[in-house]
Amino acid sequence: MGLGSWWDRHGVPRVIKFACGMPAIMKLRSRVIPMATGDVFELGCGGGINQQFYNAAAIDSYAGIDPGGKLLEYARAEAEKKGWKADIRDGIGEEIPFADNSFDTVVCTYTMCSVQDQPQVVKEMRRILRPGGRLLFLEHGRAPDADVARFQDRLEPWWKPFAGGCHLTRPVTEAVRAGGFDVEPMGAAYLPKTPKSIGWNEWGIGRKVGA
Repeated sequence: MGLGSWWDRHGVPRVIKFACGMPAIMKLRSRVIPMATGDVFELGCGGGINQQFYNAAAIDSYAGIDPGGKLLEYARAEAEKKGWKADIRDGIGEEIPFADNSFDTVVCTYTMCSVQDQPQVVKEMRRILRPGGRLLFLEHGRAPDADVARFQDRLEPWWKPFAGGCHLTRPVTEAVRAGGFDVEPMGAAYLPKTPKSIGWNEWGIGRKVGA
């Protein structure tokens, strides 16, 4: 096993779990996740970080996917701790293993940055939502300030191998809107005490309009 493979298997899951559990990020999660209702699907559920914020009384079922073996172990452990039935599977966002119109809410947090094909993933999230369903998103991405964005362009090739394929330059709200959602932005800001190049965040609600 080469150093890169070892890092992907053992280092990246721990880096993700730590970075995605920073206090400022957890505060944002606590604002977005409790809005989930009905039949809920979470893309990138690995780590189980969001499970503490779901209002189980408002949820009829919970399902999620993640491609990471160790992260899936974390997610299943959190589900057991929470004491609710959870359908947690190995899978990727480009081919979500659920039927059309299966869910009332899709949750996507800090995941669109690392998928292979962002537009296809947004399309898939829309596909599995019922008409009128909601996508709750909280993501980091391309900064609005030109000087920061230029530095993101330079940093990204070095950042991706360290952070499990995470992109710094992808749009967030714009990508959700382009995928066929009616978007209600909830907020956008740099995280406090975080380098701007990795700290730009956007969060909001995407509503599925039409069939």
